[in-house]
Amino acid sequence: MAFRGYYDNTLDAKNRLTIPARVRHQLADGVVVALQRDAPSCVSIWRADEFGAHVDSVLAGLHPLTAEYGKIERFFNAWSAELELDAAGRVMVPQKLLEKAGLTREVAVIGAGNRLEVWDRDAWRRESDEILSTVKEIRPGTSSGHTS
Repeated sequence: MAFRGYYDNTLDAKNRLTIPARVRHQLADGVVVALQRDAPSCVSIWRADEFGAHVDSVLAGLHPLTAEYGKIERFFNAWSAELELDAAGRVMVPQKLLEKAGLTREVAVIGAGNRLEVWDRDAWRRESDEILSTVKEIRPGTSSGHTS
């Protein structure tokens, strides 16, 4: 089941994010919170199995002895954390990820198909405006038509 929608949300004093109730059940078996490779101003929340499949698919296109393979492997493993939702449906977002993504207390949680993305609310407004103004230009075959 795909993650869809937009939710205004806040991080509490302990950097916990309450996962929106309508998508919480999809994350009951554990999550991976990670920097998003193609959007440095957000963190992503993945189902653990989906994150593993995503990493495997990216690495599959690279020879394992190349510097690029090592760099991608280190990125995905160093800038992610396997976590559980607590009884209230919250996940703690690691401080190092918050800092790298520039997240503040006020966030936007958006559905991005195979993951949720957590953006600083003002950064999401800017990104959303840019997406709305350029999305009609993206079509199959364009170099920017992917989100790996």
